[in-house]
Amino acid sequence: MAKKLIIVESPAKTKTLKNFLSDEYVVEASMGHVRDLPEKRLGVDVENNFEAEYENLDSRSTVLTTLRRAVKGADEVFLASDPDREGEAIAWHLQQALKLKSPKRIEFNEITRSAVISALENPREINMDRVDAQQARRILDRIVGYKLSPLLWKKARRNNLSAGRVQSVAVKLVVIREREIQAFVPQEYWSVTAKLSPDGETQTFDAHLRMYRGEKLELVSQEQTDKVLSDLHDAEYRVAEIRKSQRKRKPSAPFITSTLQQEAARKLGYSARRTMQIAQQLYEGIELGAQGSVGMITYMRTDSTRVSNEAQVQAREYIKSTFGAQYMPKTAPIYKTKASAQDAHEAVRPTSVLRTPDEVKQYMNAEQMKLYRLIWMRFLASQMSESIMDVVSVDILANEYLFRATGSTMKFEGFMKVYIEGTDNNDKNEDDGPALPELSEKQLLQLLTLLPVQHFTEPPPRYSEATLVKALEENGIGRPSTYASILGAIVDRKYVTLAQKRFTPTALGDAVTDYLGMFFLDVMDIQFTANIEKELDNVEIGQQSWRSVLASFYGPFETHLKECEESPERVRIIPKETPYICPNCGGKMLLREGRFGPFLGCEKYPECTTIMKVTATGEPAPPDRPSDQVCEKCGSPMVIRYGKYGDFLACSATGCRTRRPLDSGIEVPCPKCGKGHIVRKRSKRGRYLYGCDTYPDCEFVVWSKPTGDMCPNCNSLLVEKTARGQAPTIICSNAECGYEKETE
Repeated sequence: MAKKLIIVESPAKTKTLKNFLSDEYVVEASMGHVRDLPEKRLGVDVENNFEAEYENLDSRSTVLTTLRRAVKGADEVFLASDPDREGEAIAWHLQQALKLKSPKRIEFNEITRSAVISALENPREINMDRVDAQQARRILDRIVGYKLSPLLWKKARRNNLSAGRVQSVAVKLVVIREREIQAFVPQEYWSVTAKLSPDGETQTFDAHLRMYRGEKLELVSQEQTDKVLSDLHDAEYRVAEIRKSQRKRKPSAPFITSTLQQEAARKLGYSARRTMQIAQQLYEGIELGAQGSVGMITYMRTDSTRVSNEAQVQAREYIKSTFGAQYMPKTAPIYKTKASAQDAHEAVRPTSVLRTPDEVKQYMNAEQMKLYRLIWMRFLASQMSESIMDVVSVDILANEYLFRATGSTMKFEGFMKVYIEGTDNNDKNEDDGPALPELSEKQLLQLLTLLPVQHFTEPPPRYSEATLVKALEENGIGRPSTYASILGAIVDRKYVTLAQKRFTPTALGDAVTDYLGMFFLDVMDIQFTANIEKELDNVEIGQQSWRSVLASFYGPFETHLKECEESPERVRIIPKETPYICPNCGGKMLLREGRFGPFLGCEKYPECTTIMKVTATGEPAPPDRPSDQVCEKCGSPMVIRYGKYGDFLACSATGCRTRRPLDSGIEVPCPKCGKGHIVRKRSKRGRYLYGCDTYPDCEFVVWSKPTGDMCPNCNSLLVEKTARGQAPTIICSNAECGYEKETE
């Protein structure tokens, strides 16, 4: 039988595809990119029309060997990498690395039988316009990174800095917002609320002071407020006008990448990066028992709200049968997609609305379930009828002062029966007050109390992940596939901190933003960055040459580089004042930036060298605290010390660097040396492992938690193996043994 080879990006997709393809298809994974620019040099000949030099990735050598073997045994090769620019570039790199003469490019927005079969029946050639758009972005970022980062090292006398074409502008947004906050001067204002009742007892409601003699009233001092209260003494409160209306509310559009990240941050507390990781798992496939691996959602990198007709028909039938015909609008809704959207894919939606969250939750872990439920509810609600509220607004006069009370009651839930979109910064609609009692015009009301409250205007809030993604999207910075990596990069590179779910620039972020702004106005200009994104979009649709985009950018950029190199100006990191006092000399402690991140240092340095660690929120870290444990190496007392990942145990003896997690002891003897015990440790990348506490004398290590029991087959250590959404199983730490049993 003739064999047809399909090359996808991830192994998870191979399982899902094999679940419904015939035996004539062989499915292999490229594990993402197989070629890229050189790791340790620029790899772009800027003098030769930006010719790029690509190399096969060393980490993909085994994968390429497997793929070459598969290609030899195939009559047809289908390249099925993700349906976006990056995926198109991966397909092209596969063609080059495997020396394929006429591969067939296929793409599918969802990994379902119908979508994949349709793609196989309608293959196309590799879209070189898409490839060129990705090449242009990759080369632009490489040029900025390789040319600008070393310059920052030199000007800041630090070799751990980096600059990025998009990340630098994202940091600038955070810096600008922080400076607005610091420059903000609070303004005093007052509100006056009357608690009223039509009967003096059971029914009460609040009315807020709005006007005086027909003009809007703004109270900015206690003196003004006291004057109003004096005027209202012994006043008669009477209903002047009652207005009744209906407020219709339309459902939100189904998710696109940015709104998915925003809502997951608001409702689930997930970072943009984590949201995309979980969404990728849902897209590639989840094992649904006897059904095998099933793709649960459509492609998650999209800027279009478009929904296929099939999905809409299925959703409308489900709504009608589950909730009733009144919850289904007369015609399927169509949501407007912003003008700058590429509209290459559908919105993010479940591949089948019939797979309800409750039916599939047993097959998913908690994070997958929460995100799937969010996507499912948002899509279903987007296809439902609008909600209808009865709104009543009442004007009440008292001695030429007008108070207003507004209340609402739900007349028809509509889509709100399923889902209500979250809001940023506790935004509230003034019409969403509780229902008012039955009132009539000219009705006399009884005043129960008059409450004056002092307020102060507040500065704009710091960006959360949700609002920063929204700002990036509104300003045209980045594209759906880049939002998560942008937010991750600015935190990882210590230009901003994310504490209490809000971004704050570090002293380093402040300094680098100011320095780059002096010489690289184009790179740091928000509109310029947005224009480049538009040019890349034009490359993708064949309206602009990718080399011309690079040329128009590189000319001015090279000039700015030379100006910066010749300038004596340096990156100056100015310490920030804090309310904390030096415990040794009484001076102010300043928030400084060091090679290992922020710390508190005395203002009298170098006379006073006191320094203190800080927490993620900039507060002094707690001092070392005693523990009831001793060091296994030197016998000295262990202390509880604050670190990057929280509290840990450290030896108190000078020169002894023994440390371990606070809850590291699991009382399992080391099976290798017989002298030490197995303790939990953290690797350099932050992942937990279990190793002998006599390291480096004994190098025994396992990645799963030991149970303390030995394997009945080979007498090796047994460990717990965990899988998403499933109970742990007990396996032998000796990979060649194969012993396994389920936990009770």
